[in-house]
Amino acid sequence: MPSLLFCGPKMAACGIVISIWGVIMLAMLGIFFSAKSAMLIEDVPFTEADMRNDKNPPQVIYGLYNQVGINCFIAAAIYVAVGAVSLCQVRLNKRQEYMVT
Repeated sequence: MPSLLFCGPKMAACGIVISIWGVIMLAMLGIFFSAKSAMLIEDVPFTEADMRNDKNPPQVIYGLYNQVGINCFIAAAIYVAVGAVSLCQVRLNKRQEYMVT
């Protein structure tokens, strides 16, 4: 039977730690972007043309804030998946330690 084990115990533990950090950070960024935090305006991708061509410029900026917030939530979900894979690797490594070959 082929083994699904592809990384060692230290790398799997590191993956879990990085995933937890990534989920917390990106979820908080997603919340702050969705709340349209003024401190994050530098991270919103807009140009002067976006504001000149629209009759209601704040709505364009708010839409970009929401899009960046959604992107942060998607990245946090990817980190959750990486954390789940790392957790499975930790469990497979623990099981490998107790098996007699």
